[in-house]
Amino acid sequence: MNQADWKNKLALIRDGFLSGLAKTDAAGLAELETRHLGRKGDLTLLLRELKDFPIEERKVLGALGNALKEELAAKLDERKAGAGAVDLKKSQFDLTMAGYPFPKGSLHPLTLTINKMYDGFQKLGFTIAEGPLIEEDYFNFEALNFPPDHPARDMQDTFYVDLKDASGKDLLLRTHTSPVQIRTMKSLRPPLRTVSAGRVFRSEAVDASHSFAFHQLEGFCLDRNITMADLKWTLEAFMQDLFGSSAKIAFSPSFFPFVEPGAQVAVSCVFCGSGAGPEQSRRACPVCKGTGWIELLGAGVIHPNVIKACGYDPIDWSGFAFGAGIERFAMLLYGIKDMRMFYENDLRILKQL
Repeated sequence: MNQADWKNKLALIRDGFLSGLAKTDAAGLAELETRHLGRKGDLTLLLRELKDFPIEERKVLGALGNALKEELAAKLDERKAGAGAVDLKKSQFDLTMAGYPFPKGSLHPLTLTINKMYDGFQKLGFTIAEGPLIEEDYFNFEALNFPPDHPARDMQDTFYVDLKDASGKDLLLRTHTSPVQIRTMKSLRPPLRTVSAGRVFRSEAVDASHSFAFHQLEGFCLDRNITMADLKWTLEAFMQDLFGSSAKIAFSPSFFPFVEPGAQVAVSCVFCGSGAGPEQSRRACPVCKGTGWIELLGAGVIHPNVIKACGYDPIDWSGFAFGAGIERFAMLLYGIKDMRMFYENDLRILKQL
């Protein structure tokens, strides 16, 4: 083979490659590359024939062959890049979506419990209110009948924030959702029926039934001639809506600074037949410990001092208030024995609920 024949073959390889590149789709690019640029491709075999040429001709022809190899490789890379590019504005596919089957998320058990509790009270005519997590001492304690030296403040170990309120006192992480009651009573005129749920904070040791951060639901009613009977009817209707028509409630005296009288509210055990089942079954129940009752709420008639602090005359207005730990309700609804499971974010557990 002389120099002219070698150059003719080089031109034919170029023309064949460019013609094939114009006709080949993205799936055929690999085959085209192998046929012309692979280890046994046309151009590779032609370059091997340079060993038969004199050294001076080999330098000239080798430069031409290498230049063509670089040209064809560049055109191939350009075509590959164009084939892989997608105009995201024109594409009908969302490339950020997970592949099939699509994983489905769900609401957290505590969120589901809050929604169920909200739904129950909304059926009874209550509205929903919200309040800040960082609270002033006035709303969290003072307006709720907790004076600075009141011993009841010791019942709630408080996280304080290195910020001051308007009166110069340290701000704090709210220890209960009751401040929402004060904010609502001071901003709206009665009659009022309101519930509020959210996160609260107390400096407590973390164990199976306690956490430094947990959730509460607070509700209150402020109207004329409200009595303990109205509170009992409201909570009984709520419990029966949540746990079934056989649920019963029982009041026992208790102390809370912001209500007078105050009571602990227990619901009949939903696990051992609401206290009406066989005595042996009740003794074996790990939830109510054989008593047939589960304490769930604190409640009572709003203290006159709280009504005065919100700008109303307790002779004209009266009301009731109640508070409950949402984790306790969720543990009953979903059969969970350790409240720490709500905060571990273990999907293996959450998917079973």
